[in-house]
Amino acid sequence: MAIDIQWITDDASLARHCAQWQRLPFVALDTEFMRVDTFYPIAGLLQVGDGQTAYLIDPLRIDDWKPFAALLEDTGVTKVLHACSEDLEVFLRLTGSLPLPLFDTQLAAGYLNIGFSMGYSRLVQEVLNLELPKGETRSDWLQRPLSDTQISYAAEDAQHLAELYCALLPRLAAEKLAWVLEDGAELVINQRREVDPDEAYREAKLGWKLSRQQLSVLRALYAWRERQARARDQPRNRVIREHCLWPMARFQPDNNVALARIEDMHPKTVRQDGETLLTIIREAGQLPPEAWPEPLPAPLPLEAAALLKTLRAVGQREGERLHIAPELMLKKKPLEALLRSGYPDGPWQLPDSLRGWRRELMGQALLAALEK
Repeated sequence: MAIDIQWITDDASLARHCAQWQRLPFVALDTEFMRVDTFYPIAGLLQVGDGQTAYLIDPLRIDDWKPFAALLEDTGVTKVLHACSEDLEVFLRLTGSLPLPLFDTQLAAGYLNIGFSMGYSRLVQEVLNLELPKGETRSDWLQRPLSDTQISYAAEDAQHLAELYCALLPRLAAEKLAWVLEDGAELVINQRREVDPDEAYREAKLGWKLSRQQLSVLRALYAWRERQARARDQPRNRVIREHCLWPMARFQPDNNVALARIEDMHPKTVRQDGETLLTIIREAGQLPPEAWPEPLPAPLPLEAAALLKTLRAVGQREGERLHIAPELMLKKKPLEALLRSGYPDGPWQLPDSLRGWRRELMGQALLAALEK
């Protein structure tokens, strides 16, 4: 069956359609974007589906995004997306707004125990019994005109996403629907929580091995890279490769020859930013001890693996009882934070990162499992 496709290529048409969509109970949303050599995604196409028509919005011809932002923020209209973290980034970049309430069909599939982290094509096949053509995801979405194949691919995404929602929604009990929307709200909160450049060093995998003085250098290098990636609109690893940062903080080279010998260091980085990096290393390395960051926590010892398995079993049991994909129940970081709160012998404290229905449903069971 042919899909009804309508193009939206000017501000007035977008405003008119947004007003219409705000009268609907839901809209399906998708984006196509390019992000090869940039820090920020460049929107190539936005798709809106209402179950009857696939609307294709050309972002290269839209200047006024306020009506679309109003749609995203209209809590009376459920916004339906699939595996939407990058879509959220596109919306925030284009409009300054994010969708609420957000219904992620990938999450819904997990709550219905259809599968965890299912790709869109696979979920469409599983639920709607439709086989989608091979994707155009990697094609050039900034070219104009778009090819017929690209247009068809984009329209099918919008159409079938709406159909997915209509098929999944009746299968979700009220409790599970609330959890899907709660997780959607959490995705939005996380998207709004921009990385603080001065905190980026905390994600360094071997940061715990460094002294506080070395961490001071690592913090400064990560912060500089984060700010430069945004200012230059380049991927972080294009500014300086991840694997260079830790050895730079550890060995603290003081000349370009030593800098060039750092593992994985690109010669262009030395030529372009070498003097700046040496200055950062020198100045951060000379900070007084009271300005050094606190040590980063070491990984939990191998002996803690048994306790982690015990905690995971709590989620596994609840997942089986509720017919939810077990991977959705408890995430690794909150469990590790719980273990760190009292390892090895307690007392234990539920971490702030264990929130919402998971804390309410499993918090006391997790504490009880550790007290055994």
